[in-house]
Amino acid sequence: MIFRVILFALIGLPLSACSSNIKVHQRTFENGLKVLVKEDSRSPVVVSQVWYKVGSSYESGGVTGVSHMLEHMMFKGTAKHPMGEFSRIIAENGGSENAFTGRDYTAYFQTMDKSRLGVSFELEADRMRNLKLDAAELKKELEVVTEERRMRTDDKPRSKTQEYFMAMAFSNSPYKNPVIGWPSDIASYQVEDLQAWYQLWYAPNNATLVVVGDIKANEVFALAEKYFAGLKTSEIKPVKPQVEIEQLGIRKTTIKLPAKLPYILMGYKVPVLNSVEDKSEAYALEVLAAILDGGSSARLASRMVRGKQIAVSAGAGYSMMSRLPDLFMLDATPAEGHTVLDMEKALKQEVADLKANLVSADELQRVKAQVLASAVYERDSNFYQAMQLGMLETVGIGWEKVDEYVEKVTQITAEQVREVARKYLLEEKLSIAYLDPQPIKQKKKVSKVAGGRHAN
Repeated sequence: MIFRVILFALIGLPLSACSSNIKVHQRTFENGLKVLVKEDSRSPVVVSQVWYKVGSSYESGGVTGVSHMLEHMMFKGTAKHPMGEFSRIIAENGGSENAFTGRDYTAYFQTMDKSRLGVSFELEADRMRNLKLDAAELKKELEVVTEERRMRTDDKPRSKTQEYFMAMAFSNSPYKNPVIGWPSDIASYQVEDLQAWYQLWYAPNNATLVVVGDIKANEVFALAEKYFAGLKTSEIKPVKPQVEIEQLGIRKTTIKLPAKLPYILMGYKVPVLNSVEDKSEAYALEVLAAILDGGSSARLASRMVRGKQIAVSAGAGYSMMSRLPDLFMLDATPAEGHTVLDMEKALKQEVADLKANLVSADELQRVKAQVLASAVYERDSNFYQAMQLGMLETVGIGWEKVDEYVEKVTQITAEQVREVARKYLLEEKLSIAYLDPQPIKQKKKVSKVAGGRHAN
């Protein structure tokens, strides 16, 4: 499914099996940089990630996508390390590196042998404050980003539908804008736009450095102090409130695009962990999403796809860890002989069932077992452990919540699942997009694929 990663089922796993016994060490320098270290000696490698509190949800009209564009330009070099040197040095030291941009963050990462962590720090500290932005290089990278947008969105009917859907579903929340930016904004970037964005947000007092791997915390802190502690800060004012106006009725749109199959996308306005007063409601919505779409035995797959055989695919998803209130999503592709209206009816029936009836004990056990198993699996990855810490800290939830997820989910009851369905999955808070397939015309030319970094 496009919204939810299928969790790994492992029935009967005890809660204690995934409770973390590995302490996270924290230190904050005088310049505001927060450093988080988690020691994990299972392999002689270390993951280093620098997270900046800026993404597409921080952008205003006219410069949408500038966070992603700057991510590309961050690999263009500094006075000390000219263009191409960053990646070359990482590769020469046996490491790998990349970056990603989201709605609420931009992050840069390297995976290195533990003895090479200082190399990573030296390079990241340099480009945190000393990036060289060149108009000629920007022009080249604009072509790369334009091609990236074409490949990832413009030439993919579902992605394009999702983009139009988000623009309709949200009225004034910045989540209405795509991470990669709108085409006219991308075409109009000037070096001055990126320079202003860089100078404002790329500073130690707006960043979190996360390190997970086979290294001692005191060694990491000493290296971080050497390379980062002397960096100058920026004057960063609190972000103005970006509260979505109340939705007062159902919203619908039809998207006509060349495509092979029809498609429906539905979304209800819901709170997230950051915005809800009763935090258990966010966890109940998380469980609700897994009841609908948490593996082959989940309701949408077992009922709509395999049972009634009216859908080729059907899914659900919810992101409780967004910075701002978000959407509870449902989507489906109808099987031959069925329509998107059939999908809408079936999906709404599933929602009505959740409001009317308690989920079974077996269903709750399945979801909780999947969450436990997934938590254990994720702890095998240094990268994912670092990503959990960085994301939670950057969106404002706090890295300390990382070990609460499993416990909170396992405490959710059937009554709580039914209550959040009744409270939040309301018709007047619903938006729907229908993809109406149009004939696909044969292209005369195939555009060459451009390389470069990419958005998350």
